[in-house]
Amino acid sequence: MQVAVAGGLEASVMTEDIVKPLLDPENFNRALIDLETLPLEDVFEQLRTSLDGLTSEDAKARLTVFGPNKLEEKPENKLLKFLGFMWNPLSWVMEAASIMAIALANGGGEGPDWQDFLGIVCLLLINSTISFIEENNAGNAAAALMAGLALKAKVLRDREWQDMDAAILVPGDIISVKLGDIIPADARLLEGDPLKVDQSALTGESLPVTKKTGDEVFSGSICKHGEVEAVVIATGVHSFLGKAAHLVDSTYVVGHFQKVLTSIGNFCICCIAVGIVLEIIVMFPIQHRLYRKGINNLLVLLIGGIPIAMPTVLSVTLAIGSHGLSKQGAITKRMTAIEEMAAMDVLCSDKTGTLTLNHLTVESNLVEVFNKNMDKQMIILLAARASRVENQDAIDAAIVNTLGDPKEARANIREIHFMPFNPVDKRTAITYIDSDGKWYRASKGAPEQILNLCQGKNEIARRVHSIIDNFAERGFRSLGVAYQEVPGRTKESTGGPWIFCGLLPLFDPPRHDSADTVRRALNLGVCVKMITGDQLAIAKETGRRLGMGTNMFPASSLLSHDKDGTEILLVDELIEKADGFAGVFPEHKFEIVKILQEKKHVVGMTGDGVNDAPALKKADIGIAVAGSTDAARSAADIVLTEAGLSVIISAVLTSRAVFQRMKNYTIYAVSITIRIVVGFSLLALIWEYDFPPFMVLIIAILNDGTIMTISKDRVKPSPGPDSWKLNEIFATGIVIGTYLALATVLFYWIVVHTSFFEVSFADYTLDL
Repeated sequence: MQVAVAGGLEASVMTEDIVKPLLDPENFNRALIDLETLPLEDVFEQLRTSLDGLTSEDAKARLTVFGPNKLEEKPENKLLKFLGFMWNPLSWVMEAASIMAIALANGGGEGPDWQDFLGIVCLLLINSTISFIEENNAGNAAAALMAGLALKAKVLRDREWQDMDAAILVPGDIISVKLGDIIPADARLLEGDPLKVDQSALTGESLPVTKKTGDEVFSGSICKHGEVEAVVIATGVHSFLGKAAHLVDSTYVVGHFQKVLTSIGNFCICCIAVGIVLEIIVMFPIQHRLYRKGINNLLVLLIGGIPIAMPTVLSVTLAIGSHGLSKQGAITKRMTAIEEMAAMDVLCSDKTGTLTLNHLTVESNLVEVFNKNMDKQMIILLAARASRVENQDAIDAAIVNTLGDPKEARANIREIHFMPFNPVDKRTAITYIDSDGKWYRASKGAPEQILNLCQGKNEIARRVHSIIDNFAERGFRSLGVAYQEVPGRTKESTGGPWIFCGLLPLFDPPRHDSADTVRRALNLGVCVKMITGDQLAIAKETGRRLGMGTNMFPASSLLSHDKDGTEILLVDELIEKADGFAGVFPEHKFEIVKILQEKKHVVGMTGDGVNDAPALKKADIGIAVAGSTDAARSAADIVLTEAGLSVIISAVLTSRAVFQRMKNYTIYAVSITIRIVVGFSLLALIWEYDFPPFMVLIIAILNDGTIMTISKDRVKPSPGPDSWKLNEIFATGIVIGTYLALATVLFYWIVVHTSFFEVSFADYTLDL
């Protein structure tokens, strides 16, 4: 881009040797040419690069000129962050109390109450300091953990494809973009099939945009379809995202948890307000108490009743819980997801790679042959030709490795064009020329999709489906293989009829711990639903092996109406009661999560691909499993670094323990507020006792210091999903607080109005 080249030129005045391979300093006007619209040949010339990519030395030199490929981080004002911890309703009440200690006391004809003022300020500073330190530590820990999830890019350096951090990309680099990738920098697409790119986060376009050879793709957009190479033209602050970073919504939303804190805080404030109003009505018009003494009694309710440490304690508790989850292999991107995970009662789990190993093998002895001119080995060879030989997925690797020598997949043929897998077509295809100069296409993929391509599909459909069902009942996944001749001799030629060749059985065994994990989840009150794109029979067989039920349905059952508009099923009830669904598409996953949420379930969703991202974002707890795409990790709340579901169950137990600590503290906070308001109000109004606010301040400071330890309290996780039952918390707090208040009043009465302690201690002294 124009800005990118100009940015490098400024540095070139001082470092001509570095800039020489990049830009010619003598041609300043050429440096301002817009790289977005130039022909690709001119782009390569301007950037001094080629289809072979850059060398490591050249890239290092360019990195010093253009800077790292990341947005500029605004320096955080530590002072403002610290003061921000004093800007919340609970702190406002304490700040109002400090003003009362000075302004109102002075108005009563006496000097300012500096002792109480300084004590309140000290209490605020102590809580803010603890919050600041803990959040700063938690932020540093989270940054260190997320560094391990930094955006990666596949880059051609030194004529070799390498996986490296996107932060070291520079203009002129050749990168590979495929399904599920977050595009790491602004780039121009090279020769290849069109991409479909989701750039809604940048431009607001709701639908994916088709990008063809020569078109520009922007940093931060997501590849939804296709695979192609591209040349980087702008990075970091010079990219479209860098110049329009304010358009990207990166606001941290607390949501449900913040509402809970607000409700508890408001309850405490309302209780204190009632006590203050009652004291004002009785002390001044009725009892005619001294102005200064009355103000002190009001300050006591404000200082002692406000749970000023509540945000600090709960934040520390969540931070410690997040650290505990990271040790178990679960990185928390959104802290409040811990609280929501404790309430999770439904977990929608993918099958492949989560419940199973995703280590596919081809059962070559069971290959079914449909073309009489071929044998089993030839069908496997065709499937291998329709597979990637590098940068493979699990299916491609399994098929290619079935050959005696993986190099056979491209032996004696010349590849013309390769169509990568996409979730719409559900197949891959290759156009190639054999050793005789004849053009062919081979394709492998979902049997239904392959069958629909082929000539005479009606004659073989019954046999195909019968074999698929037979494979599925034995736990095998079927893969269809077909080929066609291409007489037109171009990659765009329609070609002759597709010929169905055969079916390959693939086996993906369940993880050794999946059955135990599912059993533990059910015992914890979490219903595990399998959501898979595989056939229904395979889903049922896997469910049977894992003990999670076989009450599963095809994706077609999610349609609430048939073609003539007649209602078939109550879909919401079906989704709620089913053990899983098979043959699903991304939109089905999103709909399943949405309906479960409408039925008042707290839903967790696991996924690993770009097509899982909408469902991960929609779920209450989006969980990106180990090995997920950048898009899935970006949309998720929790990212797993260990494979399988067992990590999730451990995370559930940890979350429930954290929730118990938070619940215990909120009950404590409410009960202390009730105790102070009821107990101190009764003493002030019935016995006209005047309290020294400074003593209450000392008690509040000591209480806040000791109650911090509740963040590491030893608790027993709940056997079922937890949720904030505020009425229960308030009722429990009122009962405990009232009991404590009455105990305090009784103790006061015994000390002041009886001789119990005088007689008891006197007798004890005489005995000594």
